[in-house]
Amino acid sequence: MSACNLCPRQCGVNRLEGELGFCRSGAQPVVSSFCAHHGEEPVISGTQGSGTVFFANCNMRCLFCQNFQISQNWAAQQSNITSVSALADVMLGLQTQGCHNINFVSPSHFVPQILQALELAVPRGLKIPLVYNTNGYDAFETLLELDGIIDIYLPDLKYADDKVSQKYSLTSDYVQVARSAIKEMFRQTGDLSLDANGLAVRGVIVRHLILPNKLAGSHETLTWLANQVSSNIAISLMSQYHPLHMAYLHPEIGRRITRREYDSVLETLYDSELENGWIQDPQSAEDYLPNFNDTENPFENKRPSP
Repeated sequence: MSACNLCPRQCGVNRLEGELGFCRSGAQPVVSSFCAHHGEEPVISGTQGSGTVFFANCNMRCLFCQNFQISQNWAAQQSNITSVSALADVMLGLQTQGCHNINFVSPSHFVPQILQALELAVPRGLKIPLVYNTNGYDAFETLLELDGIIDIYLPDLKYADDKVSQKYSLTSDYVQVARSAIKEMFRQTGDLSLDANGLAVRGVIVRHLILPNKLAGSHETLTWLANQVSSNIAISLMSQYHPLHMAYLHPEIGRRITRREYDSVLETLYDSELENGWIQDPQSAEDYLPNFNDTENPFENKRPSP
């Protein structure tokens, strides 16, 4: 972090001395909230919930981010700067609650802090699986450092066109970076493995959010996964898109997806013969809106869509 190269931005700032790069994060982890989360994929949430740690700030700038309260409002997150030892305590506390796993949400810019916290927590008894829940914009070299540590990778694959990713997420090289990252994640952990209770213990689940006007490039993305990664890879196809944050300024993303758009992506999914995973019911999309003003459980008290 003295010349930060943790993510593909390669900002080169000295975070140890308080310099801030694109993610606006310093030397200490910033945890906006943590809870037993019941809204993840069934094999992640199970019956007791996923021990979810929501890190603040982000290395992308998605105009429609549903977590924008914590991902893009870094000034308001200063009060959530914590210590590595406190992060270790959080993990152990979630395990004590009975959570099935520790789920690091938006971890890409805090990998060293996570590893330091694990060095403290594992000798104290942390033993449940670790989930790396990411936007997919991860540096290949950083992922190599996680080999043998992360049990379950839960990446997004947001786009199939860099012009689109630049316009809506200020990320000009997303496609190649994310695809390379997912290949490395799959090399490390392989296809999804479940225990006797149907809970994930190892493997990759790729999330793909359907966007209006085919902007996510769903056909290209699903075809690439089937042909270039694995026809058995677990897919979580998400229909929960809401025109949040700055989306209202862009008519092409300023609406929910239509039933026709949804059905078209389902047809591609079936044609690609990707049979493992989950398909979100478009009628349940409201259930996935968080409110990070509620730091104890952002998913209990929903806020109205702006």
